[in-house]
Amino acid sequence: RGFVYDSRNNLQMRGLVVLLISKAAGPSTAELSFQHDMVSGIYSSQRSLAEITELIHTAFLVHRGIVNIGELKSCDGPLKDMQFGNKMAVLSGDFLLANACTSLAQLQNTKVVELISSAIGDLVQGIYYENSKSSEENCLTDDIGISRWKEQVFLSHSALLAKSCQAAMELAKHSPEIQDMAFQYGKHMSMSHKLHSDLQPFVKESSSDTMAFSLNSAPAILHQEFLGREAWLKQIRELQEAIRGGKGVTSAIDLCCCHGNRALAALERFPPSEARDALANIVYAVTRFP
Repeated sequence: RGFVYDSRNNLQMRGLVVLLISKAAGPSTAELSFQHDMVSGIYSSQRSLAEITELIHTAFLVHRGIVNIGELKSCDGPLKDMQFGNKMAVLSGDFLLANACTSLAQLQNTKVVELISSAIGDLVQGIYYENSKSSEENCLTDDIGISRWKEQVFLSHSALLAKSCQAAMELAKHSPEIQDMAFQYGKHMSMSHKLHSDLQPFVKESSSDTMAFSLNSAPAILHQEFLGREAWLKQIRELQEAIRGGKGVTSAIDLCCCHGNRALAALERFPPSEARDALANIVYAVTRFP
């Protein structure tokens, strides 16, 4: 419940972006006869899609809360409580996902159903990669490059938003070009968002105590590419300071800004509006560093 209703966090970002991209694009010439169904420049089907996107994202957040019983220690709490928590996480996530799928079918648009279904498949595949490649914060990353990192991040973080933005344009019967621009915005904005998150332990000036970070974060992988695998293994115990002073951080910042610029370029295809300005401000927020 806190995931859905807590307005003090950014967990509702995906639904907001879907609404903003819908408002920025406005009605298409093919849908002029249905403008009576619009409220504040957004079709009711697009509002439903924004809710569906949030439900899917929240369902996967709940499912990610499942703990590995085999790795638990006695100090973690009673085993029965953990087993009960796992059951609740599975059932709650499945309930949210089932509601999302029911609402998706009610949109009565086969292309939108196909897009969102493929996004769910991407999420599952991305999470599987994360779990199978020892991506825990205290585990050594596999020898992957930034291109493989981008593929994995697209699946687990960007696909849902990118395809939801595209689906919102399909619901308004916009052209394939506008649909692609919406997809590109969703993809590159969410990539920038992930890079911004990865960079926080290395760019925050007021980090007196060391912040936890993942060895599969973008700065760590880029640092490994510049340094070489063998030297990387030797530096592993003093990794954070090494990355902070190496090229990985600056390269990750450049990459973040690159995705941000591509998201802004996609926005140029939409007419000027407050919604477009808001979408641009989201990009500016995740590409600004101290």
